Amino acid sequence: MKYILAIFTLLAAFLCHAATTDGDVIVGAARVDAYAPLLKGKRVALYSNHTGMVGDRHTLDLMLDQGINVTKILSPEHGFRGDADAGEHVTDSRDSKTGIPVVSLYGGKNKANDPELLKDVDALVIDIQDVGLRYYTYYCTMIDLMDAATEDDKMVVVLDRPNPNGMTVDGPILDMKYRSGVGRLPIPVVHGMTLGELAMMADGEGWLKDGKRSRLVVIQCENYTHQTRYHLPVAPSPNLRTMKSIYLYPSTCYFEATPVSLGRGTDFPFEVYGHPDMTNRDFSFTPRSVAGAKNPPQLGKLCHGVDLRNVTDEEAIAQGVNLEYLIDAYNNLNMGDKFFTPFFEKLIGDGSIRGKIEQGMGATEIKAGWADDVARFRAQRAPYLLYPE
Repeated sequence: MKYILAIFTLLAAFLCHAATTDGDVIVGAARVDAYAPLLKGKRVALYSNHTGMVGDRHTLDLMLDQGINVTKILSPEHGFRGDADAGEHVTDSRDSKTGIPVVSLYGGKNKANDPELLKDVDALVIDIQDVGLRYYTYYCTMIDLMDAATEDDKMVVVLDRPNPNGMTVDGPILDMKYRSGVGRLPIPVVHGMTLGELAMMADGEGWLKDGKRSRLVVIQCENYTHQTRYHLPVAPSPNLRTMKSIYLYPSTCYFEATPVSLGRGTDFPFEVYGHPDMTNRDFSFTPRSVAGAKNPPQLGKLCHGVDLRNVTDEEAIAQGVNLEYLIDAYNNLNMGDKFFTPFFEKLIGDGSIRGKIEQGMGATEIKAGWADDVARFRAQRAPYLLYPE
């Protein structure tokens, strides 16, 4: 219970912090008149979590107000209420407010792509806040659910939300031999698309199972462009607590595949990095067991490293995927092959990057190596964009 209370305190703090200048944006979930008629008389499964909010109300409540028959809730990594650790197994349950069954789709057997999951519904509704990174698992679960929906031609309705990293496209395209729970589609690390656009692209490019097409409807956002600086009103997961952490996420997540701490177990996850053996560093921190990071890397150890909180939001956005931080830690620790785990290739999506770092190649040179792929992807995704670039 103390972990749950701490998480809700954290989310409330994020809400206060994220006073926005983009208040004219209307998310798809708020456009009830556009989707309620599609769902009346149907049995509906809702894929969502704590981010599925319209003001101070959850999309689930808005749907129930309209008499929509939501028969089950499907929850992703971190659970329906968003309080589970990364990768933590979350059990099935019932929503405490409505009593509707909650099916956990993360941890243990992957149930999301099982057609049996949707056998007893007529439509799947997707309303969840993504952050626009290929290794962020919410979109992976969406793709699995779309695969399941195609088996029996179920309607799929995406209630679109802005992408906070929607102004950027960067990073290597996923080599599909590294397809995993943190990578489903042949897209760059930072794809710059909303979930609605990504769903359309997966459908249109034949990326769904067996190349099948889904019966897809996207309820678009209003007053949004890819250059809109959209501040999330709710923290999307326990360790992405600030907009700065979301903007740095394309550059710091790779530490998850090393012994280096990226600040899990502190008040500033994804905004720092460090290790007990890093030298010549003035900044230090000690990871501890906290809500959303019960057993973080380097738990209880004094880590020396780098504080990235002085990087401005504009700088973090402009750098896209910046491997300088990773290369800095690699060179400082001098651990050789012990620095990277096989998880690194799943995160970066390219089997050549590790070798380039080990050979001493710099971040700028490595980035230049994927520039042509990024340009090709921009052209490939163009037909599926719903909002001006």
